[in-house]
Amino acid sequence: MTHLSVEMLAADATEPIASAGHAQLGIAVLAGIAVIVLLITKFKLHAFLSLIIGSLVLGAVAGAPLDKVITSFSTGLGTTVAGTGVLIALGAVLGRLLADSGGADQIVDTILAKAGRRAMPWAMLLIAGIVGLPIFFEVGIVLLIPVVLLVAKRGNFSLMRIGIPALAGLSVMHGLIPPHPGPLVAIDAVKANLGITLALGVVVAIPTAIVAGPLFSRYAARWVDIQPPEKMVPERASDDLVKRPGFGITVATVLLPVVMMLAKALVDIVIDDPEHTVQRAFDVIGSPLIALLTAVLVAMFTLGRAAGFTRGRIATTVEKSLAPIAGVVLIVGAGGGFKQTLVDSGVGQMILDISKGWNISALLLAWLIAVAIRLATGSATVATISAAGLVGPLAADMSTTHAALLVLAIGCGSLFFSHVNDAGFWLVKEYFGMSVGQTLKTWSVMETLISVVGIVCVLLLSLVL
Repeated sequence: MTHLSVEMLAADATEPIASAGHAQLGIAVLAGIAVIVLLITKFKLHAFLSLIIGSLVLGAVAGAPLDKVITSFSTGLGTTVAGTGVLIALGAVLGRLLADSGGADQIVDTILAKAGRRAMPWAMLLIAGIVGLPIFFEVGIVLLIPVVLLVAKRGNFSLMRIGIPALAGLSVMHGLIPPHPGPLVAIDAVKANLGITLALGVVVAIPTAIVAGPLFSRYAARWVDIQPPEKMVPERASDDLVKRPGFGITVATVLLPVVMMLAKALVDIVIDDPEHTVQRAFDVIGSPLIALLTAVLVAMFTLGRAAGFTRGRIATTVEKSLAPIAGVVLIVGAGGGFKQTLVDSGVGQMILDISKGWNISALLLAWLIAVAIRLATGSATVATISAAGLVGPLAADMSTTHAALLVLAIGCGSLFFSHVNDAGFWLVKEYFGMSVGQTLKTWSVMETLISVVGIVCVLLLSLVL
């Protein structure tokens, strides 16, 4: 396990924009994060604007010239959007095609038809894992809520027994598995290998989702025994479709980018020669951009055309998928700007200097930082981006696998104890018709379980890899 007592200096370190001492830099970091927290939570300012203001405050308190702070922020924003914005957009298109074509409903209906009563919570976890792979958490909730409510009502299940596994599957995917925004940004900040991070993320995600999903749902159903609220059962996307794509082709389409990225990781390990023709070919095939673009183009035929969509309908679906993610891209971009301001101010080097004598796992430190920011801001994405910016330099001397584990540690920390400052908290509360107390006892505890079980799995993997 990598510890902070090891000498870790970033090879590409640049001259910091501020010449402040450690104390002033520490105050600057706290001030910047505090401003972001206050603006998001108390003044309800959009996270995009809050991150811009927080970055300016950070630079000003650190004593950096304002023009250099603006340059750092703009550079970070541009780099992040260039690196992840396109991937987020492609993921959104794939998710919209999956939903509008009825492919998501086909996955759901097929699995539920084959699952017995005792297996239903596990079936819901499986559904959430597959459906949640290419789409955002909020979209996944909207897709799965009708199914959760219908299954609970028709099968006379406690809503928590069915709902918690679905939420756990979605949340784990959102926090740990690319191409979701948080993991992508952390991979970029830490300079981790995407394929290896994806593979290890799946290894961590499976036991984590099982513990926080089907196993925990037994207790959640005892603590909060509620029935599905009638008013919250919306119509499903495929109810007005004449036909929809088959189960096999839908699952294959969803998993296509994952297979392509994992294939690249496998070839990198087996061949381990950057100049080899096969490895160079897979470097292209398995790049996130090509993998997701390929999946989107394939989905237009396997999902869109299979549902009877005309070219015009497919074009409209693609267009509609992009508008809702503008805010997500801007928040992620601004988070990248905040991260770059942290780095250029010398905060990363400060953490290295201060922590050289500590005997604490770098993975555990990354998790704790992400937990603190998550509790303060309520945003898993903001927590991931900020923590990745702070601990990025720690990955300089790490092996490829440990850099990937650092990303996963940050992702686990970003999911810790969702509460009233998290939009997801209110989304789950309203959809399930729960009180604040009931949501805390179920959803919030589930998120905490994901975070804690996830970091335990990451630390265990770090002992053997």
